[in-house]
Amino acid sequence: MKKIVTRERNKAYYRVLHAPIWVWVFWILPGHLTFDLYLRGPDHRHWTWLAVVIAVCAWRGFAGRLPGVEPRPYITHYGVDAPNLGYRVVCYTAAWIDLLVPWTLNFLGLVLAVATGEWRIAELYRWMYYPLALAIALATALNLTPRARRSVKWEGVERAWFYVTIWTVVPSQAAAWAMWRLGPRFGFEGDALSTARLVTFVAVSLLFFVPGFFGRLPRTPRDYELGDETTGV
Repeated sequence: MKKIVTRERNKAYYRVLHAPIWVWVFWILPGHLTFDLYLRGPDHRHWTWLAVVIAVCAWRGFAGRLPGVEPRPYITHYGVDAPNLGYRVVCYTAAWIDLLVPWTLNFLGLVLAVATGEWRIAELYRWMYYPLALAIALATALNLTPRARRSVKWEGVERAWFYVTIWTVVPSQAAAWAMWRLGPRFGFEGDALSTARLVTFVAVSLLFFVPGFFGRLPRTPRDYELGDETTGV
């Protein structure tokens, strides 16, 4: 059993800095709203939803019921078979949806654009976003979603895979967006631009996933609890 936290309480700045993360997680959770946000910019629906999210996150934050916003750390030792907390389950399920579903839909949209010459991302978001989100929620119900399981025993492994995903998903989507905006300046138009975006997306995903897989990026080394390196995510 490995001890990971020595402090008795979380510092105020640590708690405050985590709160906006969860505001962002829940603000972009409704896929149709987020797609419209990136396509057309914010409207009254986005501001209304943001106000609701801020209010709820502030309420739960002051109560110490958001990950990282607790008065004291909940997980202090890796390998302890302690029950997970409800707010952690909800928050990390939402975070996995934010990470995996848009990445998957954007990848499929780019593949279809290259294969057919048609940009079908709007249809993908319309028909697939919520079924995929529901699949992740179902995985949580079946005790399969890392960091949202019923026990925090394998947190040292699950936490690492969570950060591998962040390292992979965020830069790859930012790079694909940058290629969309900057590609025409370098002569990429039409089908060539779609291909360049897909190549950029896949290349940047691999650029971060591979070192993350081998634990070479910050917070990606796996801590196998109780000395058992065959167990975990």
